[in-house]
Formats: sequence, C-alpha cells, structure tokens
Amino acid sequence: MSSRLFCSRVRRPRATNGPGLVLLGVLAGLMMGQPAAAFADAPGWMHALVNASEPAHDEKTDAILMYAEKTVSVQSVDKIKISVREAYKILRPGGREHGTVVAIFDSHEKITSIRGWCIPAQGKDYEVKEKDAVEVSVPKIEGSELILDIKAKLLRIPAPDPGNLIGYEYQIEEQPMVLQNIWHIQGESPTRESHYILQLPLGWEYRALWLNYPEAKATPGGSNEWQWAVSDVKGVREEEDMPPRAGIEGRMVTFFFPPGGSAASAFSNWQQMGDWYLKLTNGRVDASPELKQKVSALTASLPTPLDKMRAIAQFLQHDIRYVGIELGIGGFQPHPASQVFAHRYGDCKDKATLMAAMLHEIGVDSYYVVLNARRGSVTAETPAQMSAFNHVILAIKLPEGLNDPSLVATRHDPKLGTLLFFDPTNEITPFGQIAGHLQSDYGLLVAPNGGELIELPRQPSNMNSIERTAVMTLDARGTLKGEVKEVRTGDRAGSQRWALRNAIKESDKIKPIETLLAGSLPNFQITGAKVFNLQLTDQPFGFDYSFEAANYAKNAGDLLLVRARVLGVKSSGLMETKEKRQYPVEFEGLARDADIFDIAIPQGYQVDELPLPTNADYSFASYHSKTAVNGDVIRYTRTFEIKELTVPVSQADELKRFYRAIAADERNMVVLKQVGK
Repeated sequence: MSSRLFCSRVRRPRATNGPGLVLLGVLAGLMMGQPAAAFADAPGWMHALVNASEPAHDEKTDAILMYAEKTVSVQSVDKIKISVREAYKILRPGGREHGTVVAIFDSHEKITSIRGWCIPAQGKDYEVKEKDAVEVSVPKIEGSELILDIKAKLLRIPAPDPGNLIGYEYQIEEQPMVLQNIWHIQGESPTRESHYILQLPLGWEYRALWLNYPEAKATPGGSNEWQWAVSDVKGVREEEDMPPRAGIEGRMVTFFFPPGGSAASAFSNWQQMGDWYLKLTNGRVDASPELKQKVSALTASLPTPLDKMRAIAQFLQHDIRYVGIELGIGGFQPHPASQVFAHRYGDCKDKATLMAAMLHEIGVDSYYVVLNARRGSVTAETPAQMSAFNHVILAIKLPEGLNDPSLVATRHDPKLGTLLFFDPTNEITPFGQIAGHLQSDYGLLVAPNGGELIELPRQPSNMNSIERTAVMTLDARGTLKGEVKEVRTGDRAGSQRWALRNAIKESDKIKPIETLLAGSLPNFQITGAKVFNLQLTDQPFGFDYSFEAANYAKNAGDLLLVRARVLGVKSSGLMETKEKRQYPVEFEGLARDADIFDIAIPQGYQVDELPLPTNADYSFASYHSKTAVNGDVIRYTRTFEIKELTVPVSQADELKRFYRAIAADERNMVVLKQVGK
C-alpha cells in the first residue's frame, strides 16, 4: 500500500546516514561535489580507535560503529542540550554512506555546531567544519502531501573509503515538547562501544526503560549525572519481510521529571501520555454552525445510526483531502474540526478530529487511537514514547444494540463498551473494517479516564481474499482459451483499487490482468476484459476477462503435457537464502485465496496421469490443491491461507518447506495421451 493511506510525523533518526533510512539517503543525494576539506589532526578520541579491536562481524559488513557517545544535558523544562560523537570504520564500498552526516532538526531545535574528520589508512587526516555544511529542507516524499518545518544540516566528510576511519561531532539545543529522550543502542552496523550520559538539574529525577536489549546498570558520574555503556552490540541486518526495526532494535528510553512533577510534558506511562494528548486536543472537536449544518444535510434523511455513521465516514474518506501541515506542535496536535471542515483538507489526526466532531453531532462518542502504521513498531513492551507513533485513527463507541455483520473491526472495552476502529484517512477500506497492516497493531486509546495501550482487532482471513474461477478449453495444438472471473475482498481489493485510482482509459484499468498473465503464461493475448465495482468500496472488486495462450500445452510424442495451475503464483523464494534467518517473517495480513480452474480436454485425448494432491498445513499457513478429472474436464482446485501474522524464527524451516511444497505443486503437469495410442 502507498504511504498516501496514512500520515506520519517524520521521525528523528540517528544523525548518521544509516542504511535503510530512505529519507536520509534522499537528503544526502542533495549534496553534490567535494567538501572544502583541510588537512588537520582528528581529535584524540578518534585516534584512540585506529588500532582498537573490532567487534564480531562477517564479510558482508559494510562498516563498524567503533565508538558512539550521546550526552543529554537537561537545562530546564524548556531546554535540553544534546551532544553526539560517533566514529565508523569503513570496511566495504557500501559503508561510504557514513561519510555524509545528516543532522535533522525543526523549529524547536537548532544545530549549534557540527564537525567531521577522516583518518585514512595512509596519509594525513582530513577535517570539515560547520562552514562546510549545507542546510536543506526535507524534500517532498512521493505519495505524501506534507508541509513540514523539518530541515537537515548535511556535512560530507572526504575519503570515506574502505580501511579509513570516519568520525564527527555535533550539538543540538532543543525546546522539548515532551521530556523524553531515546538512546538508540542498535543499528545496522555492529557497534564496538556506545555510551550515554544523562545530566539533570538538582532535584530532577529520571526513569530509564530498556527495550529489545538487556539492561545495563547506570553508573553515577557526578552531580546528578548518570552514565551507561554497552559494548559488542550486534548489528541488525535487513531481511525481507522482517518486522520493522523499531520493534527489533535495542534502545533505552529516558523520562525526565522536574521537582514536584508539575511539568505537563513529563510522563512515563500510557495513562499519563493519554492525559497529555487529551489536553492537546481539548476543544478541537467543537463543531461550528456550518459543520453542524453539514452533518444535518448528510444524515437527517437516513433512518438508522449505522446509515448516518456510514455517510459521515464516506464524507471523510472522499471529500476531505489529505494534506498535512505539521509545524512545531502541529506534528502532534490536530487542527480544530471547524478549520479542517472549512478548508476541506487535513492529515490523519485532523480527519479523525473532524469525524469525531461529526459523530458527536449525531450522538455517537469516539476516541483517538494513536499508533504506528507499521505493525510491530509498537509492542506490548514499548514504553510510553510519543515518537513511537505516526498515525491517528478513531475508536467509535457503537450505540447499544447495534449489531451488524459488516462491523468486524470491533473490540469490547469493559469501561467504554463496544468500540469500532476506523481509519478515515484510508480511502479504500470500507466502514466497519481496518486494513491488514493495522490489525493486531498496538495503539494508545485516548479516553476521558487517561490512556491505555490496546491491541487492535484482527479480522478473519476470509475477509481478505482472491477467488479466481476459470472455464477453459485446450486444443490438440496446445492452445488454451479461457474466461476468468476474479473477485477480491479486503486488502486484496484495496491494493488493486489503489493501483487503479488514477486510471482513466480502459486499457489502463486492465494492467493488473496483463501483469498476472505475464507472470503465469509464456505468451498470451487478452481477448476481452472489464473491471467491476472499482469505486464501490463496500462491494467486492474484480475483473472479468478472457484470454488465449498459444503453445500452452507441450507435445511429447503422442502425449500432451498440461499445467493445471494456469494462473497465479503463491510460492516464494523468501526463505531460499544462504544465511540462516535471524528475524521473524511478518505478513501484511491474514488472507484466504481460492482457485477453481476447469480445462476441457481436446478431442481425441484422455488423461493418462494426474498429479497427487498437495496438502501443506502449518500453524501459520495452509495450502491444499487437488487435480481431478470429470468426464472430459480437468478440474484444478486450491486454497491458500495465511492464518497467523508472524512466523517466528523457530518455524523458519517449516516456512521454507511450505513454500517449496507450493512451488512443486505449481509446476505439476497433467499428462494427456491420444486415445488408442
């Protein structure tokens, strides 16, 4: 799915241009040419690393973080000074990206200094200073419509070549919106040693919570100062379909509390964070007279509360354009509902606010749910940190007695009653459902009695499906002709609707059919095609089409070899890697697909051999196929079901066997022979 379906506050990554940080890669690409470097000695802390031992790594490691130090000096509730010092040893050409330092900041922050050095394996040291840095705005990210105050200061260090040591220092002054800070212990590169230093004013207290990494004890370092250190930290290397890095990489979250705990921006648990966010939204859902009039126009003639809610949901999905203006606190605080309505645009939290206001006008309560749009970024163990989230949806309190089978994204709350979760930013998921990437996600439910971290509901697999039925004929020359009906529901439908959202020509609307046939047949011709229910998001979406494929069946003497699985590929090479799987496999969502293909046998031929059925059934997924013959028709049937969202590493071998069984079935042939031969 495109990121257009959800909004996200751009998260503060580490200053280093680490692999996998797409935003940083884009920023670094804006800086062209060589810096005005000068020969100057690198600092002593870097020279101490030249002959230092390296942590364990393999031949694919591009770089090693030899030393990292972060000092957080809290001056007051309104001012924090942060100093960062890091040095990488470049091992392979891919590690050169660490030679570009990218320090992100916004209107609440300023970079007070930045410097970098290179210690080459041979020759003199290089130095680049703040005057060599370039300040740029964050470029437009494809698919987003965001207006941000986020900028970046880029500093390019010369000669980031294999064998060389790259290091830098920078300082930030921050006016914090919340009194929290994160120590990112783990990244893609292995780390030799990393230090975190916390300095607080007298009388202040802190709380440190660890996630995805064993806790290291703090060491007092002076007057109200504490220090932590870790060493030999394993790098997190990217794997296909792995959980998000935020749910895997080790980090420590620190919370700061001034004397008396009076600061509104100081919190360390979900209930307190809910209170903080509720105060940010206070008064934002008040409806203007114009908004009240619109609600009346939309709902007055509708007979039931459900009909009224659906009308409001459709208005939010299709009449309020997605535009995010996130300046300063606007990255967290929604605009007033009356403004969003008047302008007819807003980001996720704005659209949720407007919908809450409209629902209130028909007597329906609702609550913000703040979450991360990538499932697994926030887990049950995640501390209460605002930076973990990038999306807002609504939990709608269903009226007593409202029980409709279309309302499946529900959860019963002992205090609030039955809650229906809905994402008004998502234009293609019908009211009553949520997209797969949000199912079983964790979010902060912001209720009048405070915040609570909850798990969103998971929908049945059969609500996300592709069902293909095909009636085909085969002639003695091997030409296959067929008519196919493809019906999609859930995200399977949504993904195609999104892909075709800008399609105007009929030829453009059938591109997905061409892609499917090209991946299934060596050659083909589409002889007819149409799309149904493209705009009706509450109805199944699909295609009706016919095709012709010459030389589909292969002649072998008096035999004809036919692959009964004509269309669609369910197998995957995901697990066919040399390296042992390190992290779980994360599926987009539960699903259940089914195929029924009938192939009329050419005159003068009969079935000589049929493939055996395939039955691969595991706790996380199942696959069943069967090829049978009824008179002069070969019938191939199969079902493919994803039953769990995550496959743990302990079941990696089972997943490999599962996909291999599917691949074998998809290659199986029916053998036909001429009658009387």
